[in-house]
Amino acid sequence: MEKLKYPIGQFVMPEVFDQKQVDTWISEIEALPEQLKSATENLTDEELNQSYRPGGWTLRQVVHHVPDSHMNAYIRFKQAITEDIPVIRPYYEERWAETGEAKNGDIKLSLDLLTALHQRWAAFLKTLKIEDYQRKYIHPAHHQELTLANMLGMYAWHGKHHLAHITNTITK
Repeated sequence: MEKLKYPIGQFVMPEVFDQKQVDTWISEIEALPEQLKSATENLTDEELNQSYRPGGWTLRQVVHHVPDSHMNAYIRFKQAITEDIPVIRPYYEERWAETGEAKNGDIKLSLDLLTALHQRWAAFLKTLKIEDYQRKYIHPAHHQELTLANMLGMYAWHGKHHLAHITNTITK
């Protein structure tokens, strides 16, 4: 079950965080929309409505979840750059995944949204200096300060994590 839940393993922050790592993670964020489009372009409604694991979301919900999550991340990054250690607003992803359009909507809308969002997000990330990634925000649900360095890695991982949910399910 753990392999189904975390097909690429859980995110671990590397010991070395440098410009090379930043560039790698930004490249992964830039590549995700096209990878997700390619993975889902020929899926039928029946395939999109299957779960990637028992009790898990459907592939359709996963596709809609990624831009929902990454929109929140983009806003959090902007807050951390423009405010001093802001307290971000958490969102309840499990509730968002149960909304009507997340359960039944056309994935093309979310894929288009993800494409535009990631283009804008990557453009923003490329303007940051390495020291900017040490800026923080407070996540009240986790009761901790999180650096943008950690969050950049987490969201690069997050995209690959959900892409693997989809690709592993459709290749079974």
